[in-house]
Amino acid sequence: MTDTTAGSTRGRLGAAGAAVAVAAMVTNGLAYLLPMLGARHLVAEELSVLATALALVAIAGVAGVGLQLAVAVHRARQPGTPTLRVTLVTAAVAAGIVVAATPLLVAALRLPLTVVALVAVTTVAVVLPGRWLGALQGEQRFLRLAWAMGVLALGRYAGMIVALVVGAGVVDTLLAGVLTAYLVLPVLAWLARPGAGTGSTRNAGNPLRIRQVMSAGTAALAMLVVSYADLIFARQLLSPADSGAYSVGTVLTKGALWAPQVVTVLALPRLAVGDSRLRTTVLAIVGGCGAVLVAASVLAGSFAFRLAGGEDYAQLGEYAPYFAATGALYALVFAAVNAQIAAGARWPSAPLWAAAGVLAVLTMFVAPRTLQGIMWCAFATAAVTALVLVFGPAARVTPHRSASADVARSPSAEAVG
Repeated sequence: MTDTTAGSTRGRLGAAGAAVAVAAMVTNGLAYLLPMLGARHLVAEELSVLATALALVAIAGVAGVGLQLAVAVHRARQPGTPTLRVTLVTAAVAAGIVVAATPLLVAALRLPLTVVALVAVTTVAVVLPGRWLGALQGEQRFLRLAWAMGVLALGRYAGMIVALVVGAGVVDTLLAGVLTAYLVLPVLAWLARPGAGTGSTRNAGNPLRIRQVMSAGTAALAMLVVSYADLIFARQLLSPADSGAYSVGTVLTKGALWAPQVVTVLALPRLAVGDSRLRTTVLAIVGGCGAVLVAASVLAGSFAFRLAGGEDYAQLGEYAPYFAATGALYALVFAAVNAQIAAGARWPSAPLWAAAGVLAVLTMFVAPRTLQGIMWCAFATAAVTALVLVFGPAARVTPHRSASADVARSPSAEAVG
């Protein structure tokens, strides 16, 4: 009977994991399709503006990723704790930072004021879903999480994709994205409504605090800053044509970066309750996935660039393995940092901020201001950061032990559904 029950649980988790993987593929597919369409429908200068705006939204909206991580870890340990207040504060702070940075963004990145304003408005719609996604993830309701991820992807990207197809410019494309991002919020709230056996009543334990969101959010922000910084530097230091070409290369980087992240999504709740052995398995899977993607880019580099940006960029195929390897290394970094967040590390973001600083110094003062120069700086920074976080002292964090660990390791049928 025990073997039958265990097999049934593994089957449900396998189905839930497959659903999350499909949702992640849809999300990543739409995210990659957007710059690919931009490369075909916009001139190089407009493509660079769009890619920079999307990077800024990703960086500012990473507060939502931090919120999701914090909610997921807290819900895994203490189901049912309220999270509305910290959600509203997180969204307000993230958008406020974009507003405060407007003069710098306009001057340094040569972005129109309207574009920066749309980035700020979009940030709120990107941060708020972190509450609902985190609740579903922490409670291991992975089937509903998969649906929520798919709905969120449509909200973030579908409007902009349609706008590009019909010939809209950068501003109209971003405006379409704002409208669809807000339209899907009620659907996400409905998907995350509490169900039986998932902590639908308030928990008497410790509530989620702002400092917990700040710790996870700072780490998530550092992850995105260090992985998107090369694109920002390319926008600032290269010609419009070279900057546009570099943005096409980073499509390959982001593909290798996000492809294996479903493994981390599924593992986080178990890591949060002390399953330390799972960390090695997660890193092995993520590393193997990255190796496969890098090998594929070696064999089909020109095709990868042609697919990402069109025939005009096919001649850059020799650089495909380096862009893909950078993403694969950062995928390992992200998995290691998520394990630290789950284990309760006090400063999980510190190595990432150091890496971002090194990348800035190398790009601004050491490397030649060429596509190849920035590419090599990004690759070297990713490699050293991965070595430090996967094998260095930062990797040794004592995992958090929850009183309900045994329960959390064996989710019910309702939890995985």
